[in-house]
Amino acid sequence: MRGYQVRIYFEDTDCGGIVYHTNYIKYCERARSELFFAQGYMPIFRECGFVLKSLEADFCISARLGDLLEVRSELKEMKNASAILNQNIYRIYNALENRQCDELVFKGEITLAFVDVKNGKITKIPQQMREVLSHNVSLDIGGQR
Repeated sequence: MRGYQVRIYFEDTDCGGIVYHTNYIKYCERARSELFFAQGYMPIFRECGFVLKSLEADFCISARLGDLLEVRSELKEMKNASAILNQNIYRIYNALENRQCDELVFKGEITLAFVDVKNGKITKIPQQMREVLSHNVSLDIGGQR
């Protein structure tokens, strides 16, 4: 399975060339948005959208300047107004060692709630959005930055 790819630039790192921990969460967010963009949809629907409800994160190894990462997303569970995704980030190119690889960098279990932004209330996930998450989450979504 190929996921959303991101190259690590200087702006993503500290002065030692190590990726800031919060950036892994941003990469997961981009991958989730790309699921919708790749299918011709926006990740919002009639003033409603997914918000992060909870996150369980495991930072396995550090990614570094120049590395190429891949976010792989898998739907774990979907309810009426929420979804749980496993989003794992792999280093697929190690820039320091100039080699291809497949090393687990970050493991995340992401719980999303679908919210009507206008009134701030949780609401049912529309069928169109359910289909994007259910059927396309493990497809090749490309999107190299």
